[in-house]
Amino acid sequence: MPRWKALSGALFRVLAVWFVSSLTLLVLAGLLPDFRLQSAGGDSLTRTAVTAALGAGAFGLLSALVWPLLVRALLLVPALVLGLLVFFLNGSLLLLALDLIPEGRGQAAPETAVIVAAAMSAASSATSAFLAVRNDEAYHRRLVRLAGRRGRRARPGAGPATPGTVFLQLDGVGHDLLREAVRGERPLMPTLARWTGDSHRLTPWRTDWSSQTGASQLALLHGSNEDLPAFRWYEKDTRTVIVSNRPSSAAALQRRAIARTGDGGLLSYDGASRGNLFSGGADQVALVMSVAARRGKHNRSRAGYFAYFSDPANATRTAVSFVAEIVREIVQSLRTRFRRERPRVKRGGLYPVIRAFATVVERDVVVAAVIGDLLAGRTAIYADLVAYDEVAHHSGPAHPDALQVLRSLDRALALIARAARHAPRPYRIVVLSDHGQSHGPTFLERYGLSLGDLVRAGCGLPVPRRAGRTPSGAEARAAARAALHRPEETAGRRQERTAGPGSSHPLVLASGNLGLVSFPDVPGRITREELDRRHPALLATLANHPGIGFLLVRSAVHGPVVLGPAGAEHRLDTGHLIGADPLAPFGDGAADTVRRTDRFPHVADLMVNSACDPANGAVHAFEEQIGSHGGLGGAQSHPFLLWPAELTPPAPDGEPLTGAEQVHRVLRRWLGEADGPQLPLGPVADELRHGVRPPEGFSPQDPAAQDKSR
Repeated sequence: MPRWKALSGALFRVLAVWFVSSLTLLVLAGLLPDFRLQSAGGDSLTRTAVTAALGAGAFGLLSALVWPLLVRALLLVPALVLGLLVFFLNGSLLLLALDLIPEGRGQAAPETAVIVAAAMSAASSATSAFLAVRNDEAYHRRLVRLAGRRGRRARPGAGPATPGTVFLQLDGVGHDLLREAVRGERPLMPTLARWTGDSHRLTPWRTDWSSQTGASQLALLHGSNEDLPAFRWYEKDTRTVIVSNRPSSAAALQRRAIARTGDGGLLSYDGASRGNLFSGGADQVALVMSVAARRGKHNRSRAGYFAYFSDPANATRTAVSFVAEIVREIVQSLRTRFRRERPRVKRGGLYPVIRAFATVVERDVVVAAVIGDLLAGRTAIYADLVAYDEVAHHSGPAHPDALQVLRSLDRALALIARAARHAPRPYRIVVLSDHGQSHGPTFLERYGLSLGDLVRAGCGLPVPRRAGRTPSGAEARAAARAALHRPEETAGRRQERTAGPGSSHPLVLASGNLGLVSFPDVPGRITREELDRRHPALLATLANHPGIGFLLVRSAVHGPVVLGPAGAEHRLDTGHLIGADPLAPFGDGAADTVRRTDRFPHVADLMVNSACDPANGAVHAFEEQIGSHGGLGGAQSHPFLLWPAELTPPAPDGEPLTGAEQVHRVLRRWLGEADGPQLPLGPVADELRHGVRPPEGFSPQDPAAQDKSR
């Protein structure tokens, strides 16, 4: 485009936004009693219009010049607080703009200034977006500004010829749910429906026993989830409870994975990690839990907030949407109570704020960061969108409240895809999930007691009359706490005090419908024979409970044994069965995944999986979730890969993909198919292209590929 055309187009857009802002000021001055644009004696309409134009121009200049400096100065303020400060800061800028109008014609009460500033930002944002849609160059500049990259121009074809790859994770969306969402004449997710029928192919895969983000994403990004038995577990050697979404735990798990594989991660070469639990070795990180504990001015994980909130229109829109989402959650929660829907969990307290953070703030910041990565031409980008998972935990996987979130995620994917067309290099977009979600009433709601109560009863210990609630393991909760600079959540620490080292009381932790029972006073893993001597009724109490599907215990004689009702046993080392196979209702491959977990050094003394209804896949979570994941049973174990057709199939001859580590090797192979420098040359690259895992101790030869987050 000739330079004079670009300049004339930019001038037209500035004048259009100025005109709309001035008109908005005039209308608000006529509607709001505490806001005026005239002198005390009154002015003509022309004079009032000139005053409005001056006020709108001053407000626009202050927003463009002062706002980014304010956001940078407030970068260390917790992100949610910054979002709520948007209204106050915008109102203050408007008051300053009115003071600049000659002869004191512009005046407003402080509370009115907040309303006027918000309305002006919304009007100017809408005008800019409308003009950008009608002009490709203007739209491109709008995307650059969205990503906080003013002054940097990205032209398609100006970067590397090899394609980059974007991995977009829809947290908690199962394969069957996605397949339903892209079907029909009016699909729930039209963008993905168009891709599925044209440029992409849909493939399911099966998770490990621990079907949750910590286990899946650690393997997807770092190639190993060895010794990660659940979302939370107790380690006897260190006497600590590890929780996957705590910043300190996430950092430790990432270091362990790197030590096991000798590889920095999937994103080690020119990568970006956005909204994830782990960095994947990326140098560019935003909202990444494994580096969130790094406080201070140069905390890279929070840089995404500045990039997004430096645009006042974006900040205002997100703040308004944040408040609207809180109201929406309150209304939806009241509606489920009035309709007496079952199953149902409590949705009060801070949950409306946490939901709004996941579905609005985190989504907007992550999407803006990905757009910035596209325009910067980065080689590999991995982003997690957690909105659906958070809502489905409390509403249910197929509830209208959760499906509504899928629509908003589809629009976010469309925005990213559109931005990719303006990137300096071609991009391939891979959409995937880390697990699904299974529905069903909680164990507490269905049977009137918690798993901890049942274990205590089996041990002959007193059981409280009122069962306590088990903390939720939702990923967005920890992300919100990190954004607020709150201390790490103390889930399980009250139990640690009452069942700590030296105590004979069991420690019971929950991970969706997977329960973990540990005896801290017993060094190493307790055997079945020792359990029968100490607590002769415990194993039978658990195995015969109708809400328990099976439990895993280690026998000193027979090795790992899976116990089921009516004395059923499955001895994993030999495959010997006594009675009906307790693992049969959980599908093919259940024995293999349980056997693998049994080998983990930090597997619990007892691993308890809830029952699963084979007719509808319903399970019973041991924590307060009616849409849950973490164990075996139902849709939680079946996530998806939606991959571009030009890539090689994930597995030869349509063989099933099993385990997140195998999916990691597929993702690495796809990166290698771009013939870029992100994979080493030679025999290792050949093995990766054919889906073979590299030998232990392998590390990329390029020093840039080492983990940058250490």
